[in-house]
Amino acid sequence: MSVEWQPVRQSRTHELVLQSIEEQVFAGRLRAGDRLPPERELAPVFGVSRSALREALRVLETIGVLVAQPGRGPDSGARIVRNPDDALGRLLRLHFALGSYGLHDVLEARVALERSSFAAAAKHAAEGDLDEAAEAVGRMAQPGILPEEFNELDTRFHVKVASSSGNALTSTLTSAVRESVRPLILRALEEVDDWPATRARLNAQHTELLRLVRAGDGDAAADLAEAHIRGFHGTLVDGDREDAGGEDTGCEGAGPA
Repeated sequence: MSVEWQPVRQSRTHELVLQSIEEQVFAGRLRAGDRLPPERELAPVFGVSRSALREALRVLETIGVLVAQPGRGPDSGARIVRNPDDALGRLLRLHFALGSYGLHDVLEARVALERSSFAAAAKHAAEGDLDEAAEAVGRMAQPGILPEEFNELDTRFHVKVASSSGNALTSTLTSAVRESVRPLILRALEEVDDWPATRARLNAQHTELLRLVRAGDGDAAADLAEAHIRGFHGTLVDGDREDAGGEDTGCEGAGPA
């Protein structure tokens, strides 16, 4: 009887370390807040060099599940954390810049996520969260505000509403998707012909969105959120389609800003 051999998967050393740490997390033996042993102790346990261990830890830090604090004090070393927002936003920005996702893909993702988050916020949002969202809206209405600060506050408003929806994953994904197009939205804001009028129009929609959420009218809030996103973000999709020589991206309902 002949033996049928199968090829084995080749892995770099740090990938094996990553796999081992992931298995501990999946098994529940490593949880958020747990501190890993020092490198000098952990490397021999894995049977790897300290450089390979550091490479694995850097990957975990990049994806937002570990924070490393240099030094020798009680807070030094590597600790397991839950910090997906920044990591997902960074990854989406890079993949968006590399062309992994098109503007139309991001637009439709934003519409789906924010319809859900505004509808849920109308049912579940705490007054404190809505007060923070209202503060952002108030600051966006200040005379003389420039596009860069407006864009920062706009992002904060949408993410705060998402975080008040009661769904942590929706909040994280909303934040990541909005962050991925922040530079493009800023550039578009800076290039509008009439910035004061554009700012006033966008913020009037923010004000009405907040009113609908406070009133508990989730359906109307979801509809306005979609119109709001398709309005300004939709012009980016239209511009991208024109730059591509009129290629149809399949985006419907993207009105003017």
